[in-house]
Amino acid sequence: MPKKPSGGGLSPAQQAAKFLGVSVLAGAVMAGIALPAVGALGLAAKGSVESFDELPANMKTPPLSQRTTILDAQGGTIATVYSRDRTVVELKDISPYMQKAIVAIEDARFYQHGAVDLKGVLRALNKNAQSGGVAEGASTLTQQYVKNVFVEEAGDDPTKVAQATQQTIGRKIKELKYAIQVEEELGKKRILENYLNITFFGQQAYGVEAAAQRYFSKHAKNLNVQESALLAGIVQSPSRFDPVNDETEATKRRNIVLQRMAEVGDISQTEADKAKETPLGLKVSKPKNGCITAVKGAGFFCDYVRAVFLSDPVFGKTKEDRAKVWNQGGLTIRTTMDPQAQDSVQQSVKDHVNQSDEVATAATIVEPGTGKILAMGQSRPYGFGKNETQINLSVDQAMGGGLGFQPGSTFKPIVAAAAIEGGMPATKSYRSPYEMEYPHPIAQCDGQSWNESGATLTNENESEDGPYSMKEATAKSVNTYFVEMIAEIGICPVTEMAKKMGVARADGGKMEQAPSIALGTQEMSPLTMANGYATFASRGMYCTPIAIESISQRIGGETKSLEVPKSTCSRAMSETTADTVNTLLRGVVEDGTGKQAGLGSRPSAGKTGTTDERYAAWFVGYTPNMAGAVWVGDPAHERKMEGISIGGVWHDKVFGGQVPGPIWGDMMTGALEGKEVLDFNLIDIPDAPKDKDRDRDKGRGDDDGDNGDDNGAGGVTGGGTFPEPSFSIPEGFIQGNDGGPGNGNGNGNGGGNFP
Repeated sequence: MPKKPSGGGLSPAQQAAKFLGVSVLAGAVMAGIALPAVGALGLAAKGSVESFDELPANMKTPPLSQRTTILDAQGGTIATVYSRDRTVVELKDISPYMQKAIVAIEDARFYQHGAVDLKGVLRALNKNAQSGGVAEGASTLTQQYVKNVFVEEAGDDPTKVAQATQQTIGRKIKELKYAIQVEEELGKKRILENYLNITFFGQQAYGVEAAAQRYFSKHAKNLNVQESALLAGIVQSPSRFDPVNDETEATKRRNIVLQRMAEVGDISQTEADKAKETPLGLKVSKPKNGCITAVKGAGFFCDYVRAVFLSDPVFGKTKEDRAKVWNQGGLTIRTTMDPQAQDSVQQSVKDHVNQSDEVATAATIVEPGTGKILAMGQSRPYGFGKNETQINLSVDQAMGGGLGFQPGSTFKPIVAAAAIEGGMPATKSYRSPYEMEYPHPIAQCDGQSWNESGATLTNENESEDGPYSMKEATAKSVNTYFVEMIAEIGICPVTEMAKKMGVARADGGKMEQAPSIALGTQEMSPLTMANGYATFASRGMYCTPIAIESISQRIGGETKSLEVPKSTCSRAMSETTADTVNTLLRGVVEDGTGKQAGLGSRPSAGKTGTTDERYAAWFVGYTPNMAGAVWVGDPAHERKMEGISIGGVWHDKVFGGQVPGPIWGDMMTGALEGKEVLDFNLIDIPDAPKDKDRDRDKGRGDDDGDNGDDNGAGGVTGGGTFPEPSFSIPEGFIQGNDGGPGNGNGNGNGGGNFP
């Protein structure tokens, strides 16, 4: 049996007396109960027997915790996670050598005695009396199995583990009674099978299958005689006989087991001697546990799957119930992750942003019409080291993410959708001056009005001076146009449309009732934005995001399917509204601010966004097949993206179309390779009449800078400048999450951080 600390510094004589007391107790118990192959000792211990009788009749046997395997949509392994690394196998899948080795060294009379080995007790008493200490134990394999059940039931609670292993007469009484029950109910072969599956073999390996994989990188059924002897020898003291850290001690112990196998007739002496001469032959597999081991850079997706499991009531009514199922393991979780899309995301991220850069990027792809999350990655890997993180920058705070990032101008299409759904024509024009004061009053959802005065905003540069139509204003991302739009329709239709599209703050807070939301001032996550835009791609149907396709759980020898969360789809807007927005955003990537993100001949649509002070830059776009969002910025919201190197490329100023746009373009190109080319249901939106008295487009850069090498905006080739966002916000105008009043994080350049 496994050695235990002496417990309180008992002398050898005291230890022997303690062992004697337990042995006498065993005799007392056996005096009143008929045991196979065992007679009564006839010892008087009335109190002990009464305590025995008061125990519950049946032992609770918890399911053994096992590893959980997380798979991608095609069945490839993403990661293995576990509370205890264990794979339960049947006795027929365990080498006969292993079965014989564990019986020989731990309980050679296992098949001759009942739950308690009377001869073993007497033999141990005699040997321990001669040595003056506890030189030999007398627990049977059945008793050891019962004790391991107590430990398994205790889980990772140190107090319960201590109670399950404490050397007391009370625990021995409990162990003995349940051992009798187990012998009667299970039989020898099932007890041996259970014992080999529950026992700890060191190196985080629970059960013989995990041990065979850990030390020899093979299945338990393929263990030879010397390998079996090594594993059997470890059980007594996994730390002392650890072959990885002490080969000499492990070899000595293995040879003791081999000799014992020869003595009981399991192998010949010649076989034992030959096996003793062989090296240990270790082929160690390092423990691989948790999302940190995920392949394809999918550590964050893996962690999101775990967060879904622990938070969704479908897996249990309470958090504790869900955690219990997760820790029990034995799950095979098939996810929605598309390996092709995931590879493409990671490659694009790697090509454009270095792990050691001052800023990071996060990207997510979802499938319109189903809510399936196809890919999720970021430039700072999942981990604990330098330039690594465990914060999933793609998701909301409640699911393991941060507080989110202001999406800037990528929020404007939601304003447009609300207006169009309310009856506004797509040809609507506004004065859209370069500079203006925020209109007021503006209707809010609670029946009140936003009615602040003195706050002004500007467009990206002075050449952006209206009037503008919706088509041109969307392509050029004209700030004043969308503020005038929200002033006309009110704030409530916009927040209601956002809600229908699943677009919400990453911190779980309420959307601010202020006109500045038109410019993307509310912090959101890439997953939220990608899935929101998927609503446009699916012609107005919003589907809640899902990461899990199916789950099966193996408990004992049975496998059952678990219910999983399903995506729920609802209509957020009419098909006509969605088609109109798709037409508007198609123009953004054709000759607007998102031209660098275009996918060539494959139809796509999207929107750029750059927040004030350039703390964040975005591109969110889609095809009818996939929708994706890319964010670039400093997660700590400290480094402005001015005068900065990203991916080895120097940028005086960063814009949404300039850095996130190409990342999006590359990742979507790879993700969509081989997929059907689908087109949008576009509608005809007439161009606004040209004003011959002004040449707005000449020499301007677009909302997102684009280095002046695209068609500017509106299709005029040439120049481009990088103007500063420039409008003033009165102190206390609106409260955000990124600082107090007067911190300079105003709103411009398609969004920003209001103090």
